[in-house]
Amino acid sequence: MNPTIVTVEPRDPPTLILTFTNGEQRCFDVSPYLNKGIFKELTNSAYFRSVRAVSGFIVWPNGQDFSPDTLYLRSVPVS
Repeated sequence: MNPTIVTVEPRDPPTLILTFTNGEQRCFDVSPYLNKGIFKELTNSAYFRSVRAVSGFIVWPNGQDFSPDTLYLRSVPVS
């Protein structure tokens, strides 16, 4: 099992800087998801920045979310 999210910092859409429970900071690119279903709403910059870390996950007000495993496995370390 991969670590979960402690904090999320939205950057220029569509990038998120994530801090995991193991202390790692990683960068996740949301762009591959932006043309799919409920994720289309994330193209709005103000809405994209409303992301929050909740109980190890990241979520937006209208229910969009990503699992910690997806975020960890598809992100890259921040140097």
